Parts: sequence; structure tokens; C-alpha cells
Amino acid sequence: MSILKKVFLGLALVTFTATQSEAQFSDIVKKAESKIKPKNTKSKGSGTLSESDISSGLREALKVGAQNATGKVSAPNGFFGNTLIKVLMPPEAQKVENTLREIGMGSKVDQAILAMNRAAEDASGKALPIFINAIKSMSIQDALSILKGNNDAATQYLKAKTTAELTTAFRPIIQASLDKVDATKYWAVVFNTYNKLPTTYNKVNPDLAAYVTERALSGVFLYIAEEEGKIRKDPAAQVTDILKKVFGTH
Repeated sequence: MSILKKVFLGLALVTFTATQSEAQFSDIVKKAESKIKPKNTKSKGSGTLSESDISSGLREALKVGAQNATGKVSAPNGFFGNTLIKVLMPPEAQKVENTLREIGMGSKVDQAILAMNRAAEDASGKALPIFINAIKSMSIQDALSILKGNNDAATQYLKAKTTAELTTAFRPIIQASLDKVDATKYWAVVFNTYNKLPTTYNKVNPDLAAYVTERALSGVFLYIAEEEGKIRKDPAAQVTDILKKVFGTH
């Protein structure tokens, strides 16, 4: 697949409506192809397309994707009501969870699970400006590499650029949310004891805030990847000036 077609797929989320036919879709690709400019040339009007135009368009599309993804996961029940990303006890802790439920502490376990998910939702609200900064700092070569890359190339770029900063931003918010219900205290006591058992092979991280932070980041990036898939494949209803210039749909 040519880079131009990948460019179109990468920006289709904000350039074309879902009701257009395949023939019209093909016409847009041909229009863009006829306007592409040689590398390192300067744009002198609306009839030409530069790498800078492509890069600007991709940044804009990724901003929309980041806004959509963070909006979903930071909303009430963004984690708790979503089976794909709901934060649960880790598989290696299921035995402990079952035991607690059997001895009448099921409500405490449920409170802890709700607290973990509310903490993830609260923290995810801090992700968007971090993503926006990473997108703004993207070079033209970064943008072109993403367009030429795998279907999750943008997600992997953002993950590499933002994970450390997101972890720093998420951790104190999650810690504070968990502390409200003493979830971290009980988690540490239960799982430190569990980890010392001679029959325990899969240790549980006694640091609940670290565990929830990791799960929150996984959930955010799952939806970043979903949005990237839409950006690359799906038609869209939003049109902006830079994308009008890139694809000349108007």
C-alpha cells in the first residue's frame, strides 16, 4: 500500500462522512494523490501538499483520538462499567478473593474493586494534556514513520513517549482514592501474608496503587489503540481547514 493511501487512512477519521460510497472514497484518494508534493518543497497554495501538511493533519487526527479515548475511560463507570478494562483482582489473587468472600467479607472485596476502578477513572482525566504534549512534539519524520508503520504505530509511539509521565501523574491520584477506603492497607496485609505461603508460586504485588496504575494505563492505551484503528480505517464527519487542504474534499 502506498504511503499516500496510508496517509488517507490515517486521516480519514476527520475528513469524510460514513455515508460516502466506495467510488467517492476512491475519488478522494486520487485527488490527494494528484496534489502530493516532492519532499522538502514549500507549499505555495491550496493546490499542493507537503510533508508538513501531512504531519499537521496526523497530529490533529491523533488529538481527536486522544480526546475520544481519555473521555471514555475517565467518565463515570469508564472502567467499572466496562468489562474490557474493569480493574479486578489479578488472576493470582483469585484464591484469596474467594476465601475472603467465603468468610463473609465479600462486601469489603466489592468496595476495594469499586475503589480501584474509581481511582483509575479519576487518574485517566489527567492523561489528555500529556498526550497532547507528546503529539505536539512529534516531528515530521515521526509522523511519516507512524503512517508507514503497523496499525498500532501511533499507540506505540505515544506509549513510549508518555508512560513514565503518565505513571507519575496517575500514581498520587490513585493512591489518594484507594486510601479513602483503606484499600491499600488491607491489600498489603492480606497479600504480604499470601506471598509468604510456601505454596504460593505467583506472587501478588502488595503495592495496590502500583497495580491499579498499571491497569489504568493498560485501559487507556487499549482505547488509544481503538481510536487509532478508527483513524486508519473509518470514515468520519469532522472536517478542519488543514484536512480540507490535504484532501481537497471541498
